[in-house]
Amino acid sequence: MFDTMILGGTVVNANGQGRADVGILDGQIAALLAPGETAMARSFVDAGGKQLLPGLVDAHAHLREPGLTHKENFESGTHAGALGGVTTILDMPTDDPWTASAQQLSDKMASAAGRLNVDVGFQAAVSKSCDSLDDLLALSPVSLELFTADVPADYRFDSLDAVTQMLRRLKDTGTVIGVSPGDQSILEGTSSRDRSGGISAFLASRPPLAEAGGIARAVLAAAESGARVHIRQVNSKLGVETWRRLQDMADVTVETTPQNLFFTSDDYETDGAKLKGSPPFRAHDDVAALRHAVSEGLITIMATDHAPHSPAEKSAAYESFADIPGGMPGLQTLLSVMLGLVAEKVIGLSDLVRICAYNPAHRFGLGCSKGSIAVGRDADMLIVDMGKSAVITNAEQASHAAYTPFHGKRAAGRLTDVFLRGERIVKDGTLIIPNRGQVVRRAD
Repeated sequence: MFDTMILGGTVVNANGQGRADVGILDGQIAALLAPGETAMARSFVDAGGKQLLPGLVDAHAHLREPGLTHKENFESGTHAGALGGVTTILDMPTDDPWTASAQQLSDKMASAAGRLNVDVGFQAAVSKSCDSLDDLLALSPVSLELFTADVPADYRFDSLDAVTQMLRRLKDTGTVIGVSPGDQSILEGTSSRDRSGGISAFLASRPPLAEAGGIARAVLAAAESGARVHIRQVNSKLGVETWRRLQDMADVTVETTPQNLFFTSDDYETDGAKLKGSPPFRAHDDVAALRHAVSEGLITIMATDHAPHSPAEKSAAYESFADIPGGMPGLQTLLSVMLGLVAEKVIGLSDLVRICAYNPAHRFGLGCSKGSIAVGRDADMLIVDMGKSAVITNAEQASHAAYTPFHGKRAAGRLTDVFLRGERIVKDGTLIIPNRGQVVRRAD
């Protein structure tokens, strides 16, 4: 006998979709049955006429603990994730202090226990000293993160030699290395030549050339070292074309974010503070190139870079545009915005699952439990009614940021139910069972 049967839905996976009834037992998917096949269960859920997707896996988010809880915390960030259909969040290490040691990672995991509304995997930063690496890896972080620009000096690997040497050191760990592409020399050189502090100066300090150079450096260093690398946030035409030409040289994947597909640098004139982040938004032809890359499957993973700040921080006056805290919320709107791309026929539903669930789960060592509706996987599932729509609003946002850059956008499709390990935690836009999330660790 199953604990729960979800009946009548169309199961959508990365490799296609089809009608099936889903049997859940002890928090896992125990069976996929032909529609109407007789089965016993303690409870039944009617998903007739709706799509059943695996819970999304956001591979790039900032939950802001420890030290920055006025911006976000474990409860609020995972609440936003639950409402948005993100059942697994991979948390970046750039908090206060940065998560770079075994003790810091252990403390973070302990602090999160019992306070998570969805599952969370933690990522750790690589410092130049890289002390006690074995102790850190023993905690199975889902990635190690290597930064190349615009971060404190102890965490900045700003040359090809520095990146390559560290990747050589890390290649045998089995852990994917997240690399943020940038160029510190361009940032510093441009900043010294243009001290105006305006939007144009900010854009010039982080141009497509810096991104493309960072992508090339990461791929070449991965090819030389044999390390497994994931490149963070690509969003320029030049970056996309660089990735297209070099992608087969090494074991490397790449991500972008939904906001990069909708906003351009022109939008800074009207909504600058709310949209300011890094990398900056690009020109219209960059957005078109990025959309095409997503459509053709060139982009491996769609992540949000959920990076909230308090409303007071975003609305304060700053001497320069670059000083505005960078980042915006995204966890709660990931599914809705991606369903919009499905409606636009940029991608299909199976593509959505591939880049928002299957690929991130497998790339970050969670593929044995997350990212698919398949026997033996965690019963993390979403019921989506594609016959309905919803409007994204600031008022419904659970993040401390209290806004979304997608305010007013109509989403094609409505998320009705969210299941975490077989338990319905969200019903019709409300978190009905809190604190069911767990800390998850890299397993493959």
